[in-house]
Amino acid sequence: MSAAEPAGAPVAGRELASLFSSLEHFRRVLLAVSGGPDSTALLVLAQRWRKARKRGPELFAATVDHRLRRESKTEAAAVGKLARSLGVPHETLIWSGKKPKRGVQEAAREARYALLVRLARKLDADAIVTAHTLDDQAETLLMRLARGSGLAGLGGIRPKSRRDGITLLRPLLGVPKARLIATLRKARVSFAEDPSNVDPRFLRPRLRAFATAFADLGFDPARLARVAARLARADAAIEAVIDELQTSLAEGGWPEGGPIILDAGRLFGAPDEISLRLLGRAIARAGNEGPVELAKLEALHVVLKEAAAGGKAVRRTLAGAAVGLAKGRLVVERAPARRAGQRRRV
Repeated sequence: MSAAEPAGAPVAGRELASLFSSLEHFRRVLLAVSGGPDSTALLVLAQRWRKARKRGPELFAATVDHRLRRESKTEAAAVGKLARSLGVPHETLIWSGKKPKRGVQEAAREARYALLVRLARKLDADAIVTAHTLDDQAETLLMRLARGSGLAGLGGIRPKSRRDGITLLRPLLGVPKARLIATLRKARVSFAEDPSNVDPRFLRPRLRAFATAFADLGFDPARLARVAARLARADAAIEAVIDELQTSLAEGGWPEGGPIILDAGRLFGAPDEISLRLLGRAIARAGNEGPVELAKLEALHVVLKEAAAGGKAVRRTLAGAAVGLAKGRLVVERAPARRAGQRRRV
């Protein structure tokens, strides 16, 4: 948003080329449209952008009906009607099956992405486009601060990422939610409101209320998003250093499942953040039990670094990987399958 644009001004046509430039080189994209104000604005604005161009990606839209509220079916139908009026093909995806009693928002998010990725592959779409906004970025930073995330997490939502081999694009990440609502009101396009967005049982609405209450102290979305962008920039610089070290440090390459053999002296001679992340990469590559928990990785890093300094041998397991240190060499490989009831040692 330029300095000339007030916080609640509708998105102007002259901004569309810049906002949607990340979509230009894709052949076909899938818009994730829930029916709320952000994603409805995404549908409207993306269609305007595409219509003003002689060529560009084919647009498809999809709504995931989580079947968590009685209104969801009607909301999905409304999105379909709007999409068809704009000339954009639409499909409703159903999250079927039993829903968890706890962590339902996290489970719904995972189910949503799984369904969208499946449809993108079916359509042979190159990317999925979501409607994350400046406000979402600010809330994500606060949420991850509350959870004690590391630098990578505090970098917030990225404008472009990958999930299950599909590109994810977020062209509205720098746009305040208020501007998207103003855009829809000017166009006289209706949208749905999800009551969970203001339900204090969930963390994100509580953080949203906190940020609103303390906006005069600097907790406004634009400033928080700027902090996230700076942290993301620092994170990218660290990752670039790790890429170089990984290439020079690993003996025999970086095979999936291992063994990955590292010079312990050079590894732990690097700054802690560098060696910690490289160790995490090795464990993620060799292991088979999903993401490595940061706190557990940090604890293991301390044990290994102290053992390397004292010339001691150590063997631990983490996230499905066996990590062994002996005679100056760190070996990370797939851990043997556990017997029933057996716990892995961290």
